Amino acid sequence: MKCRYCQSTDSKVVDSRPTEDGTSIRRRRECISCGRRFTTYEKIEELPIMVIKKDGRRQPFDSEKILSGVRKACEKRPVPSAEMDKLVDSVEREVFNSLEQEVKSDTIGELVMARLKDLDEVAYVRFASVYREFKDINTFMAELKQLLNENE
Repeated sequence: MKCRYCQSTDSKVVDSRPTEDGTSIRRRRECISCGRRFTTYEKIEELPIMVIKKDGRRQPFDSEKILSGVRKACEKRPVPSAEMDKLVDSVEREVFNSLEQEVKSDTIGELVMARLKDLDEVAYVRFASVYREFKDINTFMAELKQLLNENE
């Protein structure tokens, strides 16, 4: 690790501790050459996962896009931000645990909908209406009927 002050590559770790969210390690280092201290963070390197869109395009997986869609679906609903974050983390974990380098956007959408259904049914219907591209009121009603039948 290069010292940010003198560019020396000799340093020693003075203190190590996990970050608050537990996803990385914070290390306090001291440069052997100049004696100044600096902080580094160590985290697991993840292989990039590509998302195959409906039109065949490929783009890198981005959990922020999922969070954006979930926030829109939960707008004006009594769903805490922490719950939305947990939902997105859960989807992200499942995608990465699949060990696939490519995942279809349909698969991600279904994962989100399954979790939204348990979290808030109105948010689920909102997300489904955009994701499944309901063309008319009959398709929308069919989805609502299916939801009602599952709750009985």
